[in-house]
Amino acid sequence: MSAVSAPNSLDYDRLRPVRIWLYVLALGVLLMVLVGGATRLTESGLSITSWKPVSGIIPPLTDADWAAEFEAYRQIPQYQQEFAGWMGVEEFKLIFWWEWLHRFLGRMLGFVFAIPFAIFLVQKRIPKSLLLPLAGLFVLGGFQGVLGWWMVSSGLSELTSVSQYRLAVHLAAACILLMALVWVARSLERPIAAARHASKGWGLAIWGLVGLLFVQIVAGAFVAGLDAGSSHNTWPLMEGALVPDGLFGLEPLWRNLFEDVMTVQFNHRIIAYLLTAYIAVLWWWGRAHPGYQGVHGWMPRIAIITLLQVALGIATLLTVVNIPLALGHQALAFMLIAMVIAYLADMKRVSEW
Repeated sequence: MSAVSAPNSLDYDRLRPVRIWLYVLALGVLLMVLVGGATRLTESGLSITSWKPVSGIIPPLTDADWAAEFEAYRQIPQYQQEFAGWMGVEEFKLIFWWEWLHRFLGRMLGFVFAIPFAIFLVQKRIPKSLLLPLAGLFVLGGFQGVLGWWMVSSGLSELTSVSQYRLAVHLAAACILLMALVWVARSLERPIAAARHASKGWGLAIWGLVGLLFVQIVAGAFVAGLDAGSSHNTWPLMEGALVPDGLFGLEPLWRNLFEDVMTVQFNHRIIAYLLTAYIAVLWWWGRAHPGYQGVHGWMPRIAIITLLQVALGIATLLTVVNIPLALGHQALAFMLIAMVIAYLADMKRVSEW
């Protein structure tokens, strides 16, 4: 299967810088997710209690600035209930810098989007058909900043951490942004001539995989939001059983899916088992059907990354959320869903030939 000149009007050579730019933005989103995960795991997300989209780019520069930031943090429940007995300004700085870095990267991504976009417009590298998708990406990116502050604000008055619901929305939006960036970038590659095309049913099966992965990422956000990974740290048994007693103990029943620590962790485990089995079936089926493995051999790679992701998830649980392992687990989840989106975009490029 080889890439050949496309039978349409797009100039793929001139689009190469645009593709690279979109891939860089996708990597930036992945980095944001990693830093955001570190911010959550180090309980740093509430250290900056105000949202200043422009002036907030400048961190505290003097002792007086640091004292003012720390005083604002001392007014919120997290400090008063968890850190009041031991935290001083120097300890506060350690959590402040994580949150500041997370917001700084978000601002930088805005510049990385806007400046090359303006240059490409002047150079007339962007076809009209791409303007609407790029506008959508810009809106998604800007909306992430709004969602981030909406999430942080939930922990400033009553809670000692951010709402797990808002955390899940924030992470889900980041996942959608990453998928959209990869889809648009991959779609700007040359169409591919292939002797065999995967069936529509196979394409639907891969879209089903995207849906399952997305649900699992959101489920993981609820695990993180409730610190559910810090309890029930055994595997494969949970509380000494495959299906532990005490599940779904809250009323009404739906609250257990989002608010009960045991049920939330159990659901994350079950979805992982379903995903692993589903991907194993896809990989096995693809081996026997030429063309189904993906124009660039995506399916075997997806299967390998899935096994690594499962191993990281188990290790994260058994080590009671070791931070490097937990961050690797989160990053690999986003990489995995990005790979599946790339696979789908490649299938579309084959079908359009």
